[in-house]
Amino acid sequence: MSAVAEAEADSPVQVRLSTLDKYLPVWIGAAMVAGIALGQWIPSVGKALNAVQIGGVSLPIAAGLLLMMYPVLAKVRYDKLDSVTADKRLLVSSIVLNWLVGPALMFALAWVFLPDLPAFRTGLIIVGLARCIAMVIIWNDLACGDREAAAVLVALNSVFQVIAFGALGWLYLDALPRWLGLDSTGLEVSGWEIALNVAVFLGVPLAAGYLTRRIGERRKGRDWYEATFLPRIGPFALYGLLFTIVVLFALQGEAILSQPMDVVRIALPLLAYFAVMWAGSFALGKGIGLNYERSTTLAFTAAGNNFELAIAVAIATFGAASGQALAGVVGPLIEVPVLVGLVYVSLWARRYFTARPQRNTANA
Repeated sequence: MSAVAEAEADSPVQVRLSTLDKYLPVWIGAAMVAGIALGQWIPSVGKALNAVQIGGVSLPIAAGLLLMMYPVLAKVRYDKLDSVTADKRLLVSSIVLNWLVGPALMFALAWVFLPDLPAFRTGLIIVGLARCIAMVIIWNDLACGDREAAAVLVALNSVFQVIAFGALGWLYLDALPRWLGLDSTGLEVSGWEIALNVAVFLGVPLAAGYLTRRIGERRKGRDWYEATFLPRIGPFALYGLLFTIVVLFALQGEAILSQPMDVVRIALPLLAYFAVMWAGSFALGKGIGLNYERSTTLAFTAAGNNFELAIAVAIATFGAASGQALAGVVGPLIEVPVLVGLVYVSLWARRYFTARPQRNTANA
């Protein structure tokens, strides 16, 4: 992405935003409005977008996410990943937050806020089980997090997602509710669907980013690659993000406008979830001695969710018109503006880290 919140030379606290990034909330708000308007004015657009799928994966959304993730993953210095894998505090904290705390918190919030709406409650729990492997890359980069750490943590989430998603679905939707004397719900999840989701939304852009850096540095050198090539492809990350938002809102704008109170009911536990997960993870990172970049990366990878997987599972199991699917759809519609806001909170909180952050020089 373009130069986002670069540190001033004389201070680890002060930051400056490029013109493109300074008005990011405006662009995102405009994309949301444009998506809803497009879906309402041309209803056939939403149907056409929804029909373009392969193996349950929406191709328009996949295209937007891949365009969004590729420039960021092309910035990663893959020769420095060993410094991340050696940081046991970061890795253990991420696993605990993502696969123990996150699903448990969403389960609790879903039952507290939606005890009388089982379909929405189930949809939210599915969202909590789908840990983020895609859009978190962009939030982390906007907040000047550690790119190498983000690449490692999303890869770790991907492995756990393939292995643990089905088991956690059984635990939180069937076993645990029965143990607590609550209503239970079955969940049939295809391991192939999860693996395909991971391969598309992480494997493809990760491979492309890695090969681009290897080939670019080999042919032109690192200085050319980081000073000339990366600034050229950087803005496409924002374009991909905005395109994805337009598509999401065009697909689901009718549900949002026709069921506003349902959206509000679903949004409340989501707001609580994102706030608690992000703030708790950020504070934990600082508490265990991580620097600003890795604390930020820990917070965003813990707070984000894999909305594409959650929506696909909800639709495949309960149907496209189900309350579970609507809850899955509302997830990213709340997550996008909230996590954009948390990017600015993160940059503001940077002042509380006394040590000067170690940042990649290629922040184009």
